[in-house]
Amino acid sequence: MRASDFVRQERLWDRLMAMAELGATEKGGVNRQALTLEDGRARRLLADWATARGFRVYQDAIGNLFVRRPGRDDGLPPVTTGSHLDTQPTGGRFDGVYGVLAGFEVLEALEDGGIATTHPVEVVAWTNEEGARFAPTAMGSGVYVGKLPLGSALDTVDVDGVTVADALAAVTAMTPDAEERPLGSPVAAYIEAHIEQGPVLVTAGETIGAVTSIQSQNCYQIEIHGEEAHAGTTPRANRSDAVLAAVEAIAKLEQAALDDADAMRFTVGRFIAEPGSPNTVPSHVSFTIDLRHPDNAEINRMAREIEETIPECAEKRRCRAEVTCTSAVPVTPFAEELVDKVDRVRRDLGLPGRKMPSGAGHDAMYIAPMAPSGMIFVPCVDGISHNEAEDALPEDVAAGACVLADCLADLAKG
Repeated sequence: MRASDFVRQERLWDRLMAMAELGATEKGGVNRQALTLEDGRARRLLADWATARGFRVYQDAIGNLFVRRPGRDDGLPPVTTGSHLDTQPTGGRFDGVYGVLAGFEVLEALEDGGIATTHPVEVVAWTNEEGARFAPTAMGSGVYVGKLPLGSALDTVDVDGVTVADALAAVTAMTPDAEERPLGSPVAAYIEAHIEQGPVLVTAGETIGAVTSIQSQNCYQIEIHGEEAHAGTTPRANRSDAVLAAVEAIAKLEQAALDDADAMRFTVGRFIAEPGSPNTVPSHVSFTIDLRHPDNAEINRMAREIEETIPECAEKRRCRAEVTCTSAVPVTPFAEELVDKVDRVRRDLGLPGRKMPSGAGHDAMYIAPMAPSGMIFVPCVDGISHNEAEDALPEDVAAGACVLADCLADLAKG
């Protein structure tokens, strides 16, 4: 008897569609940004499903939400899975939430099959993985392992000046029945299920990716300060134009990021110019840079380019620049034994797949130094993600849950 025998595709799909209604957009996507009312409603729904099955629910100081199925020796560290419930502003129905609900489906499968485990098994919904509203990304898991100080995280503000602390208080008030959990509680092992968010599996006609590593990622907040001036009367030589300084810097960095293998990922995801008047020279620009590469040496090279190029371009335009690295995560290798386990289980289940790296960052990158960790990828339609058109097939998400179920059940046997 295997845990995967009790995974129910229809139940998992129905739960995914129910979650997709919270923050649903007109184009079929989801806008459920971290610590919004919609995020709170999603947490409440997960907690309701958990208590209905007799599972215990916990919450820590940064709002990470845990669902626990006890083990024979409930004092042992849990075997853990999960992902996140928050989305991009124009996000899809599967990014993050699939990992949470695939994990919850495993708990239900273990319960339905009467499968006892020595270790407890837990599902976690990490807070603010996306970083769309509050930077940096993977905030909840980063605070959990001590990589990011709790105080710094709570003091973070969004573009409207709302702090994480205030937003978190409103959201966690929606799950007052959750028991308190200390940050940094030990984890026996961690496996995160996720849509691939790229085209490799779907192009190859494969179902399961056993993820070997996550590429390195640096995130930056850039501020360029110039001086407001009249657009019609101020000569070019007298201007301190923050937009032109920013645009020149971005163009130079984009060229520096080019490589024959097309492996460097350089993205300016947010760009705000102030005061925002059509006839005023902009005095302030704020923008972000997301930088990724599978080689630590290459991302370090580009980091130096960023730190040198932006101040140079600002000075050329009589402006001043501030370059802040908000997070720097090196390549994260996953535990070889867990990568092999995922690959072996998918073969035992007759599912086509491969071992592969992840181009995107995930909460698993913070858990990996703390406990043996791994990831399971399933295909997304056309490789599209961070887009309202993001989609997946019911049979693929169920297949990933089956692999996850057998992996977790085996790990939790002790």
